[in-house]
Amino acid sequence: MPVPEGPAPEGGDALVVLSRVDKHFGSLHVLRAVDLTVHRGEVVVVIGPSGSGKSTLCRAINRLETIDGGEIRFDGRPLPAEGRELARLRADVGMVFQSFDLFAHKTVLDNVTLGQIKVRGKDRKSAGARARELLGRVGVAAQADKYPAQLSGGQQQRVAIARALAMDPKVMLFDEPTSALDPEMINEVLEVMRHLARDGMTMVVVTHEMGFARSAAHQVVFMADGRIVEQAAPEDFFGNPRSDRARDFLSKILHH
Repeated sequence: MPVPEGPAPEGGDALVVLSRVDKHFGSLHVLRAVDLTVHRGEVVVVIGPSGSGKSTLCRAINRLETIDGGEIRFDGRPLPAEGRELARLRADVGMVFQSFDLFAHKTVLDNVTLGQIKVRGKDRKSAGARARELLGRVGVAAQADKYPAQLSGGQQQRVAIARALAMDPKVMLFDEPTSALDPEMINEVLEVMRHLARDGMTMVVVTHEMGFARSAAHQVVFMADGRIVEQAAPEDFFGNPRSDRARDFLSKILHH
């Protein structure tokens, strides 16, 4: 059953705005004049072939990658370059990667409380209560006192989502969050993401999971060769792609 209800938010509620964004890695032109607007409460799913610039786009939104040209604005302001403002931006922009990046020597509970205490300035008790609430929300409350190595990949990724949510971010970025998981664990992570989408979390998701794109996205963004080739609602994109590149991509990926 599709998640998005009604049209995506429009107009003045733009939370993330990329304008003519350019990025090179040496001679490789990985982002080419990319324009993208993500509205508050909107789920934008970015798909496309490997090497098309999807992950770089995602990482540029919280300045894990710097850009060479154009501008990225977050919540009405240009991205800060460094220092305290950048740390604040990173707290407001939750990020979930392919690898779970949990602290191996800390318990699951400590992984989810650490940022709340260090960055948000919460006391240990309220941070712990919030962490347990979020671990329950992503279905791993029983794992709170274990260490990451004692969890399955799907459980670790759900802890990583809880850790990002604990910062009360304004937007969540997901960079191929299921690509390192065994097939049977993929759906448990996607289900958590679907719930977040239903709850109105603003999300930018880079993924190969076309079922998730169909069911959870307000907008599907198709990238190839560093450009946004096509951008449409899921029913339009999957039902009637306009570009040859998108048609070719979908024929390969959907007929496997």
